[in-house]
Amino acid sequence: MRLLIAAALAIAAVPALAQSAIPNRTIIEGAIDGYIRPAFAQFAEETGALDLNVAALCATPSADALTLAQNQFRSAVTAFSRVEFIRIGPLGVGDRLERLLFWPDRKGIALKQVQGALAEQDATTTSPETLQKKSVAMQGLVALEYLLFGTASDDLASAAGSYRCSYARASTALIHGLAETITGEWHDDTTVGVAAALLNPRPDAADYRTETEVLEKLAATMIHGTEAIRDQRIAPIVSDSTGTPKPRSALFWRSNMTAPALAANFAGLHDFFVAAKYPEAIGTENAWVAEGAIFEFGNAARATSAITAPMEQAVADPRQLQALKYLVVVTKSLDTLLGQNLAAALGLSVGFSTLDGD
Repeated sequence: MRLLIAAALAIAAVPALAQSAIPNRTIIEGAIDGYIRPAFAQFAEETGALDLNVAALCATPSADALTLAQNQFRSAVTAFSRVEFIRIGPLGVGDRLERLLFWPDRKGIALKQVQGALAEQDATTTSPETLQKKSVAMQGLVALEYLLFGTASDDLASAAGSYRCSYARASTALIHGLAETITGEWHDDTTVGVAAALLNPRPDAADYRTETEVLEKLAATMIHGTEAIRDQRIAPIVSDSTGTPKPRSALFWRSNMTAPALAANFAGLHDFFVAAKYPEAIGTENAWVAEGAIFEFGNAARATSAITAPMEQAVADPRQLQALKYLVVVTKSLDTLLGQNLAAALGLSVGFSTLDGD
């Protein structure tokens, strides 16, 4: 009830100012140096460790080596979940996001293609060079999760899983390589780097022409994050249209990473919000906007921590199912706070859906 009241107040309230209380450049620098660069660097580090662990598993298969690889997969997923909402810049170039995470996948394309490769022992999946030329659904974290946690994944602990392990090794090499590329581009301080484009917008630029446009793109990334959590992560699970939850529609259910990934999604949004100094930018007259957003991020953290069981068991538990549904309410409140109230306080226009192609 407290959340619903807070959401209603946020919708009804109107920010007092329509400009930033701190220099626009301070917000942009905070977003880049305070969050984006270190978060992508962490993703590259975790995928590098994953690559090494899977390589060690393939070289010397054992139950312990498999457990290490599986646990490092979970760490890589957590790191990715903290940056996946940052669609501006390198992650949004070409099909990079799809190569890292082919999702949503309502038709189960990744599962069908990975299972087909395993059945055929398709040798082209065992080399990064040839795997990269195949469907993006066969390359990223969704495909890798099935290889490490899916049916017959226990074979990876012995020589029986040699083909499967070689496929997983090629996948981790591509994931880590892409993570390093993205991180390197964010750390490129030359005039052609994305950071320079954001920090020095020009009227004749093809991407960022004014500081206001940069601020709008940065704010829109947060709205995309809350929409993706609600529409692509939670809605398929709770399935309100049918009334019957679908736990196997959850991202990362095989590795029991659905709730931890959601927690990392929200934590990343919170840390980005703080690092970009939005609370300071809003100013004292609109402090309620920042306080409301931080309050909701706290609600999200508590709700995700309440989802402790594997997804099939979680949706059968009324308390955990309610926690999932509660997260939908949180995202809608954050939509208002970040997409309407924050934008109004800073004089921005970000009231569009970044999921619908606008």
